[in-house]
Amino acid sequence: MSLEELYARPAHLIRRAHQISWAIFLDECAEFGLTPVQYAALVAIGAQEVTDATRISSMIAFDRSTIGSVLDRLEKRGLIERRESQEDRRQRLISLTDAGRQLLEDCKDAVERVQNRIVGVLNREERETFLRLMSRIVRLNNDLTSAPIRPQAE
Repeated sequence: MSLEELYARPAHLIRRAHQISWAIFLDECAEFGLTPVQYAALVAIGAQEVTDATRISSMIAFDRSTIGSVLDRLEKRGLIERRESQEDRRQRLISLTDAGRQLLEDCKDAVERVQNRIVGVLNREERETFLRLMSRIVRLNNDLTSAPIRPQAE
């Protein structure tokens, strides 16, 4: 296989697009000290009044075995709080702190710039096609991963 053939493969292109989107996110959101996964976790927590780590990992398609370290970092920064559930002492309930809500508000414009930079090289029709097709690929292959998106608790 030639490099040109490798560069045209869907898996290679998706990996490169992920690297590029990660780099753009870190560039635009540097002042907030957030990674894309931490941002997604904060959004998921903010979408619920109170949630738990299993639910967060399902909502953002992140491995349950490593979500804890993401949450540890957010808790150390005072962006989330965790407390024992009254119904099940083994479960820790998670919610945003005021600082977490404020950070989500503060980084809103930066995150929008990330999205615009990623697809800004495409015209409007190309962006719509790209997003429609990527959404379809993700939706139709969701169950193939070890961390599928599960919007509703199962």
